[in-house]
Amino acid sequence: MEKQVFKTTLNAPRETVWNILWNDETYRVWTAPFSEGSRAVTDWKKGSKALFLGTDNSGMVSTIAENIPNEFMSIKHLGIVKDGVEDTESKEVQQWAGALENYTLRSVGDNTELTIEMDTNEEFKDFFADTWPKALDKIKELSAQK
Repeated sequence: MEKQVFKTTLNAPRETVWNILWNDETYRVWTAPFSEGSRAVTDWKKGSKALFLGTDNSGMVSTIAENIPNEFMSIKHLGIVKDGVEDTESKEVQQWAGALENYTLRSVGDNTELTIEMDTNEEFKDFFADTWPKALDKIKELSAQK
């Protein structure tokens, strides 16, 4: 696996950006570029299970590896969900299980620098390179409204 890094500066304090990232209503907006109808089923607490699902109840099963409010969230991906059934054992899943997706928020004056670092493989590298900038634009739009 290799690490991809995406970064933007937002005209909002860290608390505002944090709430945009993890509040159900705004989460659904900024993750739509990845999959229309995306939602997260979790309480975002460290150690909690997280399901990242689309409209067909398929997606990813993960755990919240770390949660330092307004500073850092780490999500560890464990497997997939297909038709509501979790798979953390198949050979396909084992190739990338344990991949991390980290969100770091840093104050820069009155702004917030948001950095996303994620483990990915060759199969998804281009998808994320194309889609993350669109998601960051949505986060920027949402933070401008706050």
